[in-house]
Amino acid sequence: MTKRAYKYRFYPTPEQKILLAQSFGCARFVYNNTLRFRTDAYYKEGQSVPHSEAEKRLVSLKKEFPFLADVSSVILQQTLRDQQEAFKNFWAGRAKYPKFKKRHSRQSIRLTKAAFSMKSDQLFIAKSKEPLSIRWSRELSSEPSSISISKDRAGRYFVSMLCEFEAKRGRPSPMPVCNKTVGIDLGLHDLFITSDGEKSGNPRHTKRYERKLAYLQCQMSKKQKGSSNRAKAKLKVARLHAKIADCRMDATHKASRKLINENQVVCVESLNVKGMIKNPKLAKHIADANWGEFVRQLQYKAEWAERQVVEIDRFFPSSKRCSGCGFVHESLPLSIREWECPECKTHHDRDINAAINIKTAGLAGLACGATGTGMAA
Repeated sequence: MTKRAYKYRFYPTPEQKILLAQSFGCARFVYNNTLRFRTDAYYKEGQSVPHSEAEKRLVSLKKEFPFLADVSSVILQQTLRDQQEAFKNFWAGRAKYPKFKKRHSRQSIRLTKAAFSMKSDQLFIAKSKEPLSIRWSRELSSEPSSISISKDRAGRYFVSMLCEFEAKRGRPSPMPVCNKTVGIDLGLHDLFITSDGEKSGNPRHTKRYERKLAYLQCQMSKKQKGSSNRAKAKLKVARLHAKIADCRMDATHKASRKLINENQVVCVESLNVKGMIKNPKLAKHIADANWGEFVRQLQYKAEWAERQVVEIDRFFPSSKRCSGCGFVHESLPLSIREWECPECKTHHDRDINAAINIKTAGLAGLACGATGTGMAA
């Protein structure tokens, strides 16, 4: 079975807003209460609380706190399952220790089929008689098996529907095979540079709005904590952050889609973004470039289109190596954007030369049996 999620924005009625606020609050309460219980049991008694015991404890919590009965029990059960999954990721070393959920952060709940229903393209959730007013931007591939409802800091509501279908069913039809291949070098002045010499440019969304953001944050800092005026100012800051994030994501989607549509194989360098973002001088610019998300989108879009993304080793000297004769510089500072090979006298643009080397190394690895990401048609 293949899983695919579809995310839509919706606009709840006043009654639905109250119900969702109760659902978010109860889910957060159960999550934090259980997390505290598990943490105390480990540090005080040295015991690990299994998921079955946490579910049994939920029954006593409902008796002790009657307001938990105001929302669907499925929400609370799924909250415990999500926490168990968080602990599994922690024990496996894939994530940090689970944190307590905050009231003013992003809120979310998850519902299974027992707590929602689809009727004629209308989505009904438990304890609500009216369907959610969803902005349908595309059709579902199949009936969802579970949904997640979230509210971000900007006050927007979203529903994500998880659909399951057979491997060949519901997937977009593969694109026709093309003979074009490309290597891309990721950068800051240009988000990516291709081996064909194309430079994408960098819209720098954070820098574009940083003055307005600084002004709004300054206004918020002057408001008294806990006041309604501070809440209004905080909402303005959150909405601007959401606008910046949406602009960045839109640009990333368009760029990744263009590369997958035009090329059968895309070769890219695997970068340690988490390590690079620790550089205090470049952290903001690297985060704004969205490299990690860009490569992730390339990978899953290539899989859907039955094309390939090949990642080469991050330590490959793509910038310092001459794409003509193979000469490798011992060092090449970032300030040097163009250089001439001392062996073959070829003049190189640093980024285009790196993209050519990435393409050469990626295709060589693919020919030698490297699998890459995605499926070759």
